Amino acid sequence: MLQVGMLIYPMMFDVDLVGPLTFMQRLGDANVFLVWKDRAPVVSDLGVSYFARHDFESCPRDLDILFVPGGLKGTIPAMQDRAVLDFLADRGSRAKYVTSVCTGSLVLGAAGLLKGYKATSYWMVRDLLPLFGAELVKERVVIDRNRITGGGATAGLDFGLTLVATLRGEDHAKMLQLAVEYDPQPPFDAGAPERAPAGVAERIREMRAGELEAVMEAASNAPQAPGGSTTSEY
Repeated sequence: MLQVGMLIYPMMFDVDLVGPLTFMQRLGDANVFLVWKDRAPVVSDLGVSYFARHDFESCPRDLDILFVPGGLKGTIPAMQDRAVLDFLADRGSRAKYVTSVCTGSLVLGAAGLLKGYKATSYWMVRDLLPLFGAELVKERVVIDRNRITGGGATAGLDFGLTLVATLRGEDHAKMLQLAVEYDPQPPFDAGAPERAPAGVAERIREMRAGELEAVMEAASNAPQAPGGSTTSEY
């Protein structure tokens, strides 16, 4: 069976996890599990509690898929957490596929897993990827060899289908798309900064200025950034 390890961490964004999890659980012949430092509840950005089946020690050493969700509030401390980064670096060094959605790619980058790879991330912070030696590609889902990264939040659904198609073929992915009736028809065409009305992106950046400053500092000081070092844990 495929071994699919999906990292969870405090203040992650639920959609980043649940979207891909929806499709991973329907792969067929796959052992899909959540993993964290311990078995205590992990509370998300939306206040939902998740429970890991494996901690870092018990997680299988050889994974077919290693996945990291995002969420700015949780990403910032995760990028500075030695235990998290060491776990990802270890499992990622052997995983057949190293993957993420949203700011999860920043955590992969901090663990040294995107150096020399094309990748994407959440639109507000994707320009930080080159700090980790990654090549930024501004696409919804980016595949570079065995690295597959998705953009922000809802891109996790596209990411999930892309991964299913890679593993099981397009017909299987299309079947799952119909099974969950994934037929996006948003009422507004404002889901990307390039298409959002004038001033909208700027207002969002102003509202989240504190988080953006913190994530920029964390990325600049991450172990894989030039001159970086890890100094804190949860």
